[in-house]
Order: sequence, then structure tokens, then C-alpha cells
Amino acid sequence: MGQASQTSKKLGVKSIYQALSSELDKARESKTYKVEVPVDSIQGGVVQAAGRSQVMLASNNYLGLANHPRIREAARKGLETHGYGLASVRFLCGTQKIHLELEERIARFLGTEAAILHSSCFAANEALFAALVGSDLGVTGNDYRDVIYSDQLNHASIIDGIRLARIAVKTTDVRAYKHNDLAQMKSWLEEDKVKDYRMSVIATDGVFSMEGEYADLADFVKTARENDALLFVDESHATGVLGETGRGTPEQCGVHGKIDVISGTLGKALGGANGGFIAGKKVLVDYLRQKSRPYTFSNSLPPAIVCAAIEAINMLEEDNSLVSRLHQNTDYFRKEIKRLGFKILEGIHPIVPVMVGEASTAMDMSSHLLDEGVYVRGLWYPVVPKGEARLRVQISADHQVQDLDKALSAFAKVGKNLGVI
Repeated sequence: MGQASQTSKKLGVKSIYQALSSELDKARESKTYKVEVPVDSIQGGVVQAAGRSQVMLASNNYLGLANHPRIREAARKGLETHGYGLASVRFLCGTQKIHLELEERIARFLGTEAAILHSSCFAANEALFAALVGSDLGVTGNDYRDVIYSDQLNHASIIDGIRLARIAVKTTDVRAYKHNDLAQMKSWLEEDKVKDYRMSVIATDGVFSMEGEYADLADFVKTARENDALLFVDESHATGVLGETGRGTPEQCGVHGKIDVISGTLGKALGGANGGFIAGKKVLVDYLRQKSRPYTFSNSLPPAIVCAAIEAINMLEEDNSLVSRLHQNTDYFRKEIKRLGFKILEGIHPIVPVMVGEASTAMDMSSHLLDEGVYVRGLWYPVVPKGEARLRVQISADHQVQDLDKALSAFAKVGKNLGVI
């Protein structure tokens, strides 16, 4: 009994809190403790925070729609005409005509047959893998195996969705290929042809949120077709951003309308509030309405968000001026930050990772930039690999050139003071 007590790893309630406190202290000491800086104004290219005006470089507000008059007016009208919330899930009494309209508009915009709304893209991704891979679809018993080929740098929601599927049904193999290494993925697909998998799924981010890099979807489409695999693409950081008309990575790569399954969000370029979706074949979407647990057991999206998202799509379909402006601002900032001597990850996306190396440097630089009127956040391990800490700059169509010049001037000053450049 005494020996068992000495070796016990049980944490009592008091010990749990002590352990939590110890972990937080470690994060503070290593300068990896995440500090939330409240914004005292509406979201935009310039905000009020930390007692002063700040150029906002940390938001997913790519098209500047989070505070656009048309979006705010659409949300206001949605509140007046359809109420604050439905107080229900979709299949009970939580579906209004505007929900069906938004789903149809999303599908049409992305070149798919249908779409289904979720509370977030995180929930949508978890829902898809758990419902599709973690199911007895097309078989009886457990005499089968599925395989998912997933990029090592895919978003956490894809990773967690795959984990949920594997927990539900322990007949799923996961092949995590090196980031954007299609050669490795293709070699595995070839090897696995003899394994008689029931279902093969290729999963990738359209745009990788820590790198600002997009996947070559033309090659992905070709590879998926040749191997009879279902191609899934998360377009959260691409819809409204990439492509001449903002239709995302498929448009950028010339394969618009050719992706099997697309997930995305309403919380970034399309208004910046909340909500996610899955878009694809109608039969897949209908199946998810029956089998998607996050859909079945979560309240429907509030009418104000739904109406504002519809208006965001209206604006994108009317003209591409905001998309063009976003591209121009991105090109300008990328060229100028390199001219100052900073190392960035190359690309065309408005996510511009400014590489600084260590987590403590990223933390210090973020803090000093805030003092200079630039709101940008540092990212470090485990979000990114060790030694590759960075400031993730995010450009918006809402930025004026003078805003970007102010930010560049602050980067130059702080970068020199901290020895980054």
C-alpha cells in the first residue's frame, strides 16, 4: 500500500491547480505566454488599442468587410427581419430561408453543387471526417480500412477531425506527407494500391495559415483523379483572397469547380464574424445533414451573420475591386519589407511571415511594435517549428498606403534596435 502511494501519479484538485500554475509560469519565463491585447474600436485597417492608434496587421479581415457599411447594414436588417437567433438546431426549427439561400450562394460562388453551414470551419472539418471516414459507409462489419493523406502543416481542425474519425473507427490509416511534398504523397499512393483501401482521401489546406503559401491544386486534382481519391481542400484563408475574383486557390490554380470537397469560413474575408461550411456534391451535403454531429447538435447561425455573409458574396460577385486592392497592398508590403532587410517567406498571399528565429525575439518585437503603433502578433513553437518563430503580418484591402508605410517605418526601427536587421 505504501509503495503504491509513493508511485501514484494521481493529482488531487489542489495539485491540479498547482500544476497548471507551474506550466503558466514556465510560459512566462520563456516569453511564450500569449497576451491578449484588447482592441478598443471596431475592426479595421487602423484600430484603437493599448491607448493609441494602431495599424492592424494581425486580422483575417482581408477585404476590409468587418466594418464595411454594406455588411453592417445587411447585419442590421437581418436582425430586424429575422431576429437575434433561432434558439434551435437546423433540423428542428432552426432553418430559415436565408440559411438555405446562403448555402446556395456559397455553392454557386465556389463552383460546387451544394453547401452546408456549420458554426465554424473548425466544426465543419471535424464533422466531415467523423461522418465520412468514421462511418460504416458502403460496408458491413469492420472488415475494411480507409487512408487519409494529409499535409504535415494542415490546420489543427483537419488534424483533430482525422483524430476523431480514428477514435470512432479504428480502421483508418493516416499518411502525413512532408509539407507540399506531392512526390512523397504520390509514392505512397502508388505503394498503397495493393492494400485495397475502402476509401482514399487527400486532405490539404488551400492556403497554409502560418506560411502564406498555397497548394498546387492543379497537380492535386490530377493526382486525385488518377488514384480515385477524394480531394478535400480547406479554403479558409483563400476564399475572397486568391484568384482574380476571390474564388480562392482553385481559381488561382485554374481548377475552379474541380475540387471534390471544400471547407471554408465566414469569419475571415467574408465579413469576419463567425460560421463555416462544407461545399461539394449534393449527395455528400445531404449525407452530412443526416450524419454530421456538429451540425445536428449545434444551434444554427444567427440571422445577422447569415445576411451579412450573403451581402459579402454579393459584393464579390458584383466586382473584384476589393480583391484587386488587396493584391496591390500585399505586393507593395512584400517588396518593401524585403527592401528593409527582413527575411520573409516568399509568396503572393496577404499572410506575410516575417521570420525572426526565436520565440523571445518574436514576443519582444511584437511588444515594441505595439509601442510604435503597429498591432502584429508573434507565432512560435508548437504553432510553428522550433527556431522558426515569426511575426505573421496580415494585409487588408482596408489599409491605405500611408498605413503600410507607417508599419514599415516601425518595423525598420524595431528591427534595428533588436538586431533582427
